[in-house]
Amino acid sequence: MSQSASSEASSSRSKRTYRKGNPTPPRERQKASLERRSDTHKALHAVILNSQKEKLETLASEEGLTQAQMLEIIIENEYKRRKSGT
Repeated sequence: MSQSASSEASSSRSKRTYRKGNPTPPRERQKASLERRSDTHKALHAVILNSQKEKLETLASEEGLTQAQMLEIIIENEYKRRKSGT
């Protein structure tokens, strides 16, 4: 089959319809994500110094964790340290 014949055949076919629907906007995806975790998690919004944020990013990336996971570890470690009296 020649190039022109195959292009005619493919252009004469109707295009497949987009079956997934409209993409969900980022704000709605985040809201849905928070709702799924509402039984076990609480949202936290904090404003911190740029230097502290950079340190958190560095710590998290070195451990291969998200910043949220890193914060959980830091909080847990500090809680244990205070409870042990050290």
